[in-house]
Amino acid sequence: MASSERSALLTYRLCGGSAEEERGRERGRATAAASSSASSSSFSSSAAAPRKLPTFLGVVVPTLLSMFSVVLFLRLGFVVGHAGLYQALAMFAVAYFIIGMTVLSVCAIATNGALDAGGAYYMISRALGPEFGGSIGIMFFLANVCGSALYVLGLVEAVVDSFGIPAGQKSGTGVHVLPQSYWYELLYGTILLALCLVVCLVGASIYAKATFLIFLIVAAVLGTILVSFFATRPLGVPIRMPHHNSSETENGNFTGFSLATLRENLGGGYGVDYTTGQMMSFSSVFAVMFNGCTGIMAGSNMSGDLKRPSYSIPRGTISAVLFTYLVYNLLAFLMCATCSRTLLQKDYGFLRDISIFPPLVTVGIYAATLSAAMSNLIGASRILYALARDDLFGRALALAKKTSASGNPIMAVILSWLVVQLVLFSGKLNTIAGVVTTFFLLVYATVNLACLALEWASAPNFRPTFRYFSWHTCLLGIAGCCVMMFLISPVSASASLGFLLLLLLALHYLSPSSTWGYISQALIFHQVRKYLLMLDVRKDHVKFWRPQMLLMVQNPRSSPRLIDFVNDLKKSGLYVLGHVELQDLDALPSDPLQPQQDSWLGLVDKLNVKAFVSLTLAPSVRHGVRQLLFTSGLGGMRPNTLVLGFYDDAAPQDGLARHPAFTSAREELPLGFPPLRAPAAPKLLSPREYVGIVADALKMLRNVLLARQLESLDKAWELRRAASPPPTIHVWPVNLLRPDSARYADTCSLFLLQMACVLNMARAWRRARLRLFLCVEAGAMPGAQEDKLRQLLKDLRIQAQIQLVPWDAVVRLHWQAQRGTPGTPAEDEEEGAAVNFPANATRVSDEYVRAANKLVLEQGPAPAVRFLYLPRPPADTSLYPLYLRQLELLTRGLGPTVLVHGVSAVTSTQL
Repeated sequence: MASSERSALLTYRLCGGSAEEERGRERGRATAAASSSASSSSFSSSAAAPRKLPTFLGVVVPTLLSMFSVVLFLRLGFVVGHAGLYQALAMFAVAYFIIGMTVLSVCAIATNGALDAGGAYYMISRALGPEFGGSIGIMFFLANVCGSALYVLGLVEAVVDSFGIPAGQKSGTGVHVLPQSYWYELLYGTILLALCLVVCLVGASIYAKATFLIFLIVAAVLGTILVSFFATRPLGVPIRMPHHNSSETENGNFTGFSLATLRENLGGGYGVDYTTGQMMSFSSVFAVMFNGCTGIMAGSNMSGDLKRPSYSIPRGTISAVLFTYLVYNLLAFLMCATCSRTLLQKDYGFLRDISIFPPLVTVGIYAATLSAAMSNLIGASRILYALARDDLFGRALALAKKTSASGNPIMAVILSWLVVQLVLFSGKLNTIAGVVTTFFLLVYATVNLACLALEWASAPNFRPTFRYFSWHTCLLGIAGCCVMMFLISPVSASASLGFLLLLLLALHYLSPSSTWGYISQALIFHQVRKYLLMLDVRKDHVKFWRPQMLLMVQNPRSSPRLIDFVNDLKKSGLYVLGHVELQDLDALPSDPLQPQQDSWLGLVDKLNVKAFVSLTLAPSVRHGVRQLLFTSGLGGMRPNTLVLGFYDDAAPQDGLARHPAFTSAREELPLGFPPLRAPAAPKLLSPREYVGIVADALKMLRNVLLARQLESLDKAWELRRAASPPPTIHVWPVNLLRPDSARYADTCSLFLLQMACVLNMARAWRRARLRLFLCVEAGAMPGAQEDKLRQLLKDLRIQAQIQLVPWDAVVRLHWQAQRGTPGTPAEDEEEGAAVNFPANATRVSDEYVRAANKLVLEQGPAPAVRFLYLPRPPADTSLYPLYLRQLELLTRGLGPTVLVHGVSAVTSTQL
């Protein structure tokens, strides 16, 4: 007891205990995990691996290098040259607005609890659940894979531009010695990617050191470029343009700071991209430019290697984003003020041409692009490893769980490298830029969605230490991502959303359940509470009445078909499975119902019924049913109808073991219910108590249904058999135990008609036909009674076949038993008007009840189910056993039968 109470606190080290005890617990957990799966040993070693990276090395440096990468050195001039200064600044503003909203959401989620490996995938999966998390994890993995390929292709482009043999020449001169063709460039990309692979295989520590060295180089190059804009004198730059199998030369100009150059570059001037031959537009240029903003998750992807991820991710990411925004805007202005449009559009490597020290710029381009490629490769591997560790895709990703002794997921790195290698076959940087941007925008939109859902759910445990966000920023981020995604590439956006939907559906139906918590449950709770408060019982109207059922179940083993039948009767209303456990909580150490709850919920899932479960402890079954009738439901959703199994001497049968849902899975949890009562064993309640439950329900203005032999109802066979005529539902809206007060339009008769009609409206019962039996006596104008009943059915919109049943012989037995009985008919009628069943139990003979039973039984062919009128129990409690005996005689041998007594108006003839 004490250990269970402390278990949640031990997770957060809030309870006392020595460090040695904690290490022992950790070793025990690791041992248990290792015995559960072959691959979990690697996971435990990974979990035990120390977190080493501080904020600057783990977040700021990777984020800066990922955001600068190709765009800073090779594509910023392309963006400014085509879009002009005004549109370029607008692009930066839009792009950074979108990622700014996303960064706020990332910071909020990252500071709401402990982060593990997986970055954005870990945040989304733990916030939105496994379906969304797994599908977005795959999308984010692909985004990082394509991003890594993008940067490798950019690096190849820079290498070929510096050392490639010019087009039209068979041999190179000087440093231009590298052949140029698709296959050669693929070879160069493969070699560079192999270099990234080696660094990532060594581990995160070496990667961090390498990126820091690259960061120093890039910082020096950036400083050199800024100085060059001021120090370099105006010059002409010859641009060699490929033309078929030869090349042409155009001249670009570096004018230094010139107002004329600035004016020329203010507006847009979209032209043809000389590498792809495609006409550029705002959306295509934005797609290329946005790749310089997609590195904001580089630090988050390293969450498993950071010392304090909740501290480092917000501060490091925001600092890097602000710095890159300032640098991009500054460089865009300097380029527009000093470089001609021709130079910007047609020479991606012009920064090297205008630099005061060109080799350093070349080194900076290589270093920044190589770092971005490594960052995306290691980010993809961490996401793949997190996906594999969570077992969302089963054996498909089992190989990615393997780690080195230091905890580095080497197999995930190798698998990521293989996928990047496949993407390299696309060949051109600008070709996959749109796809990469679409993937990243989709991931960013989902991060904002996760934060929005957490905010809207108003869960008490969502209290991030970072508070500079709101649901408005989340919505703006989602809207911005979606709009730009479709503006950039409607085809890629549609395909990505379609792929995401397929992953969602696959994970929803195939993935195992998780213990992370589902945000959907929090959102549903929030909305249900709000709408329950709006559901005002004072505004109830008979037009919108629906059955809200409380089915009392002693042991589910004996009643699976009854549970399924009542599910068909509920008509989209409330359905509660009630159970009373006869124990005294004062004499118990803990609540015995809590362990049973999962078994009952598992039963509901396996039987595929839409029901709630309500369990209670009570000294007697009658007291327990009273409790459930008083307390079940909430607000305007409370049971209005009590359903009980019939009280007879039939031996209970284990219908659960024979049910189709369990025949192939005997080991399932619901079969852990206790065994059935032996036929000779005493029952838990007496006949008097059983009838008392019915009387209690009627006093509480609850309708009552008594179901007899429903376990013999084979619904699948009855309703799917091809025999003609179709199955029938027999309805007897007359009080067979009170023939002297046979009225068809009283409240109980109308309720009985309504329940039969509701069953017939259920999808599984639509083939069945209602047959309504009108009991008539000689000389009582049966034609007029039939016309009246037919008009009633027409007004109630109930389609049923009416069958006249002469019952003079049966009624005669009743009146013969009445001769010499005290009391006059007038007195009986007056009393019957109040309770529908005065002390009539003593006046109805067994011979009459058997005759009524035979009359019902003779109306063939045998129906699927019968609905009979349930009389009200007598006021004298001493007559309860006699009342129950008469009900047993009346329904003996009738097959599946439902006795119905209604106390509320449930039908309406008005609109």
